[in-house]
Amino acid sequence: MDEKIQHKMEVDYSSTVDDLLVTVKSLSLAGNFESALEQCISLEKQTRTASDAISTGRLLEAIVEILGDSLQWSRLNEHLILMTKKHGQMKQAVSKMVQKAMEYLEKTPDEKTKLELIEALRTVTEGKIYVETERARLTKELARIKESHGDIDGAATVLQDLQVETFGSMEKREKVEFMLEQMRLCLAKKDFIRTQIISKKISTKFFADVENEDLKLKYYNLMVNLNAHDCLYLNISKNYWEIYNSKSIQEDEAKRLQACDCIFITVSL
Repeated sequence: MDEKIQHKMEVDYSSTVDDLLVTVKSLSLAGNFESALEQCISLEKQTRTASDAISTGRLLEAIVEILGDSLQWSRLNEHLILMTKKHGQMKQAVSKMVQKAMEYLEKTPDEKTKLELIEALRTVTEGKIYVETERARLTKELARIKESHGDIDGAATVLQDLQVETFGSMEKREKVEFMLEQMRLCLAKKDFIRTQIISKKISTKFFADVENEDLKLKYYNLMVNLNAHDCLYLNISKNYWEIYNSKSIQEDEAKRLQACDCIFITVSL
């Protein structure tokens, strides 16, 4: 059933929500977070029952803000999961809640709290196409943290679980950035076969735009490392040729000469 039909709004609660959010702000400033939370949850049930997605989303955002601003991190995690599971909960509202909660990742007091928030959000976004981009960003951050602790295998594994090339909501550049990170981590754990598979998912036509040159250089440097493992020197020379022909390399004499030397060396091998 089409979502627009399934969730046709029965009552518009926008003005009611406007009034409540003013009250909630005053309560929060006064430190009365519990009352603010209770009132949001009470009205959220009404807006959700009436299929008012916009108003429900605003209230879910307010719930996140109340718990985040009051530093109630465990309760925030609990409510993210709880509100998502509510009967008749709407995709648009969940999406707004997830996006608002992600703003608090950098406000967490320590890494443990941040990881717990990431895991709660990954639980909420699992299997939901409408928040696939948010899930990918969360997973990328989780991989970064794992790598920072020396867990290369764990970082690579968690990142490989996502096939971002199929994500319709993600911008092309972000997809390529994500796949390059997958390649880098696979190389780091010496999984050369998977690195090769991922590399073939990236269309080199994307690098024709000079604005994507930073990603082009990352890609071909990764390909140099991949081809070096199999001693594919002709392929390596082609990789260096692409690097050499990049605008930023041509404008830097030292880098241009270095790339040129690499081409001649690999061709002669």
